[in-house]
Amino acid sequence: MIGHNNLTHCQPFLSELIDSEKRTPLHAAAYLGDADIIELLILSGARVNAKDNKWLTPLHRAVASCSEDAVCMLIKHSADVNARDKNWQTPLHVAANNKAIRVAEALVPLLSNVNVSDRGGRTALHHAAFSGHLEVTHTHSHSPAPSLHHAAFSGHLEVVRLLVSSGAEIDCKDKNSYTPLHAAASSGMTTTVQYLLGLGVQINQGNIYGNSALHMASYNGQDVVVNELIEAGASINQVNERGLSALHFSACSRQGALCLELLLGNGANVNIRSKDGKTPLHMAAVHGRFSRSQAVIQNGAEVDCEDKNGNSPLHIAARYGHQLLINTLLTHGANTAKRGVHGMFPLHLAALSGFSDCCRKLLSSDFHIDTPDHFGRTCLHAAAAGGNLECLNLLLNTGADFNRKDRFGRTPLHYACCNSKSQCVFALVGSGAGVNELDERGCSPLHYAAAGTEGKLVFVCPVCLSCLSCLSCLTLCVCVRCVEYLLRSDANPGIRDRQGYNPVHYASAYGHTLCLELVSTSCSYMTYLDTITYFPLQVAYHGHCGVLEVLAAGLLEVDIRTPEGWTPLSLACSRGHQECVSLLLHHGAHTHTKDYTLKRTALHAAAMNGHSDCLRLLINNTDTHNSVDVQDANGQTPLMLAVLSGHTESVYSLLSRGADVEAKDLWGRTALHRGAVSGHEECVEALLQRGASVCVCDRAGRSPLHLAAACGHTGVLGALLQAANALHTHTLLTDNHGYTPLHWACYNGYDGCVELLLEQDVFKKTQGNNFSPLHCAVMNDNEGVAEMLINSLGSAIVNTTDTKGRSPLHAAAFSDHVECVSLLLSHGAQANTSDTHTRTTPLMMAAHNGQTNAVEVLVSSAKADLTLQDTNKNTALHLACSKGHETSALLILEKISDRNFINCTNTSLQTPLHVAARNGLTVVVQELLGKGASVLAVDENGQYHNTVTHTSSNSHTSTHTDTQAYTHRPGPGQYAAQGQTPKNSNPPLIPAK
Repeated sequence: MIGHNNLTHCQPFLSELIDSEKRTPLHAAAYLGDADIIELLILSGARVNAKDNKWLTPLHRAVASCSEDAVCMLIKHSADVNARDKNWQTPLHVAANNKAIRVAEALVPLLSNVNVSDRGGRTALHHAAFSGHLEVTHTHSHSPAPSLHHAAFSGHLEVVRLLVSSGAEIDCKDKNSYTPLHAAASSGMTTTVQYLLGLGVQINQGNIYGNSALHMASYNGQDVVVNELIEAGASINQVNERGLSALHFSACSRQGALCLELLLGNGANVNIRSKDGKTPLHMAAVHGRFSRSQAVIQNGAEVDCEDKNGNSPLHIAARYGHQLLINTLLTHGANTAKRGVHGMFPLHLAALSGFSDCCRKLLSSDFHIDTPDHFGRTCLHAAAAGGNLECLNLLLNTGADFNRKDRFGRTPLHYACCNSKSQCVFALVGSGAGVNELDERGCSPLHYAAAGTEGKLVFVCPVCLSCLSCLSCLTLCVCVRCVEYLLRSDANPGIRDRQGYNPVHYASAYGHTLCLELVSTSCSYMTYLDTITYFPLQVAYHGHCGVLEVLAAGLLEVDIRTPEGWTPLSLACSRGHQECVSLLLHHGAHTHTKDYTLKRTALHAAAMNGHSDCLRLLINNTDTHNSVDVQDANGQTPLMLAVLSGHTESVYSLLSRGADVEAKDLWGRTALHRGAVSGHEECVEALLQRGASVCVCDRAGRSPLHLAAACGHTGVLGALLQAANALHTHTLLTDNHGYTPLHWACYNGYDGCVELLLEQDVFKKTQGNNFSPLHCAVMNDNEGVAEMLINSLGSAIVNTTDTKGRSPLHAAAFSDHVECVSLLLSHGAQANTSDTHTRTTPLMMAAHNGQTNAVEVLVSSAKADLTLQDTNKNTALHLACSKGHETSALLILEKISDRNFINCTNTSLQTPLHVAARNGLTVVVQELLGKGASVLAVDENGQYHNTVTHTSSNSHTSTHTDTQAYTHRPGPGQYAAQGQTPKNSNPPLIPAK
């Protein structure tokens, strides 16, 4: 209807209708540019900034349609001109792309920033320059530089000129250090390149990879540009970060033939080497550019040059099967007997890769066929590993020794079997290769065939030509034909390797059921398993159900155990192998067999790892109702472990079978405690639906509410509070140390939990430990939480005290949290309040602990009384000097001018000068003397300040000892008895696995 401009009939459909791409009718009207319908839709309630599934707003659509009327109408109704789509493009980006000049002019005055970038880092000006929209570019030309790249790449010469005239830097770089010259050269924009060269750009400037404009042009086959650059003086032999020159690039690229001729004609170095030792001839060999290889050879390229792996161009050509290039290299005298990586010849690589024609070319020269590489492998080994029958037969017909062993004792037949190359196996056995030959590991070809791979044995890595000399990393699979043929050829299935394993073990370990059955029909396979006690356990762990079924048919004991006590059923459950679990249960495996250490059953393993299908199988095979509540060594049930790991489906499965939600572990914690700690809301909801008690407390007196608050899980805490309120019951608000959930949330600084708790009236009352939530918050520098408490509970709480009369300001000063100190002072905290135990003020607390920042705030901003004394008549100055806190002492001294105060004594008759001298505070002593400190003052021992040494005086009254009580404060941070933190004050919920 909107498409037909039918205003009247649109009226009933003006609500929030959306199509499959979440586009509203307003999007459609904007796309069509119908201002009247746009206004009607908006007045009828349509959201002007609605976004579709690409985050495009109606304004984006109107701009794309270049409809100025529609754009103005949307702007009139407060459309967001800065809205971004999923590519972070604003309407201005869209205008620039679509050459919507009038629209752009309407948008620009309303924008907060016209240089905003999209996800690719491009501004609207980039888009305008890239599209060659000169007028739009001119509209934005106050920021021209970034767009010069786009204009240069697209060859918009007029745009380039405009941008340069507007002040764009001609050598400006993007985030990858590409200059406009790079952009123009790579796209072959000759006139733009000529213009930039005429402006004097840096012609040899490299990008982030070290590539110059000449590199870019050569790689992209821009021969005209290459010629322009060379004539302008570009460095022909300049190399990039990998040591590659422009000649390397032209030698390997598809379009680089003409560029290569230009470079060679202008004296490019044909033997220049990259950092990995490759010359341009190597690069031509990799990509099979035989005509270019002829050109570089004719210009003096060394035919047998080696890279860092020792490979010549002939090795490379053989590896990639470039027959014509091999002809060219051989014609120019390339050495076929030259050794490359690990001493291999070009014939090794051609045979390994299966290029029979290349093998013929390389065999036509005088070459001994059985010459080995550094690992003793001949070309026949390589052909057997590669699996090309034509290559193998070619080498056999040439006289290759099929029983030749490498350094590891392996024959070509070992390699063919290991790689499941059945045709090569047939050919080698048919030629007389020994089927029972053993390698150094004691393995016969049948061992490797039973394990099998699908060509995954990498004789030589196809990328770096590096050797794998060990078979431990092979990817194994079934190769029934190889096994069957070997058995028919009298291979012995009873041969054991040096570890005692025979082919039955290999087939079983890698899950090859058919191979196992083939071997088992050739012998009594159970007689070969008797020495490998734990073998079925490995099969169950890896989930080889077919093999397990074959073994289980004659297995003496399905509940065989590992040294740790795990059964095949437990291992299969821990890995989630449902079919294996079903099979083992069918054969009578016991579900309640416990391991030796953690005392866990298969139920625990399935629940802990979230394998709900395995868990259901186990539950359905249990006889008693209480079996689902079996406990491990720590008293944990499967339900507890499932909740702790957040496996909701497993939790529901256990609950449906009647799992006890109130079961407790050794520490008195239930499954709900674990849900509170882990924060898995769905699991907590499931437990609450089954009637789990919110009030239950562990041995430390903590309910799930305490743990959820301590761990900061706002969602779980909300669910627990809601459940408690719904039942009109409230859990005990204090744990064994008197701390409420609010204490714990404040101590750990969880704003969301604090806010949620403060919404409950019960937490607004002063209760629990006198070390209040505010003490906890400022002790750990949780300023935001502290401010929330003050705003909610009133400023009066800043002067509450604990059992020793210490206020929150004492706590903040002790920890040197200046922001909290300032916050408390701003809300009326008393700076000169003393505790009831030792009459210590916050300043004394800070001075004694050397908390310089807190001292500075208290003496400067709070104007703390410096004359106050504790029970031992120590002032803050005495305390600072007693612990050697020179900076704190100087800050206090700065505010003192009274000579009487300078010479005041403590109960030991010591002045600050005595204490400072004893602790070697030279600067403080000088400052005291300068302020009139008496050098004749005598302490109770009859000593002057200059007779006191660092080791004298055993008096403990001259220092403030009780300040250290904060290290044993009765708060969530450290308990009075244990000195423990909330996170380690009790044994963990579960022991380490």
